[in-house]
Amino acid sequence: MSEINSVEWAEKVKENDRKAAARLISAIERKEKIARDVLKHLFAPVGETRVIGVTGSAGAGKSCLVSCLITAFRKKNKTVGVVAVDPSSPFTGGAFLGDRLRMQVHGRDRGVYIRSMASRGYLGGLARGAVDAMRVMEAMGHDVVIVETVGTGQDEIDVAHLVQTCILVLTPTMGDDIQAMKAGIMEIAQIAVLNKADMPGKEKALLDLEVALRMRHVEEHGWPVPVVPTVASTGDGIEDLMKQIEKHQDYIRKGDGLTKFAFQKAEKEGRVLIKDEIERVIFNHLRGTGLRRKYIEKIVTGETDPYTAVEEVMSLFIKKTTKDG
Repeated sequence: MSEINSVEWAEKVKENDRKAAARLISAIERKEKIARDVLKHLFAPVGETRVIGVTGSAGAGKSCLVSCLITAFRKKNKTVGVVAVDPSSPFTGGAFLGDRLRMQVHGRDRGVYIRSMASRGYLGGLARGAVDAMRVMEAMGHDVVIVETVGTGQDEIDVAHLVQTCILVLTPTMGDDIQAMKAGIMEIAQIAVLNKADMPGKEKALLDLEVALRMRHVEEHGWPVPVVPTVASTGDGIEDLMKQIEKHQDYIRKGDGLTKFAFQKAEKEGRVLIKDEIERVIFNHLRGTGLRRKYIEKIVTGETDPYTAVEEVMSLFIKKTTKDG
């Protein structure tokens, strides 16, 4: 796509050119400068797109649930974009990207666009690339954008600030874990789903979940978090879940709900972008200087500690940027 400029590329994405979008997301993952230039032309205030997050621990059936939601939205003639964040390998940086296999039934549907991405070590599985991919999906004109995140516990709270409706997925086998969960993981949900509700322990898990939700600090006054039992493998409970999603979407569109969401999303996006840019600039300055190896050797030999090493690197960085500025 290098033969066209960033403005033309952005226009193609806005025209729902799937090849242009795919190449842009690949460029985003490679952190190419042209991708940032294109994204500037894709920025738009929070609009009519329904942005839904699906989060929860591994094995809860999130991908199967997302597949059911895609089907339900398509029956309502809504176009759907999906960003499926897979866990990155700590050794290779790669990801299994298994969500495409689970959702391949939608592969031939032109009203559905699915992109799997590696989390690349960001807390909550929300890579900078995934944040940008969400913007691409919205710019393509999808009625609904669904973000499925890695199940990494407390760190996954970040997802709540980037989606309008956050669905927390649990299972009956997590009954004891539900009682032990800290308030934070419960506070991210606007809807709680007890998936695999055909398994033993359903009643106890429902009770534990309802108790945990009642104990949480509620920021969204007036919105009681519903608990929806589902069996995603058979589609049971999906209709009830869709009703709750629609109810919450209606709820946040009353008064200044969308404005509040826009503020929290802008704040979270800003943090993600700043963190990513600082990391990129620092490592660019260190590349080829031999300083990384030098500090690692000092830490290994006990000549210094990691905290002092980081402080020294940051000091060098701050001095350099001040001098350059």
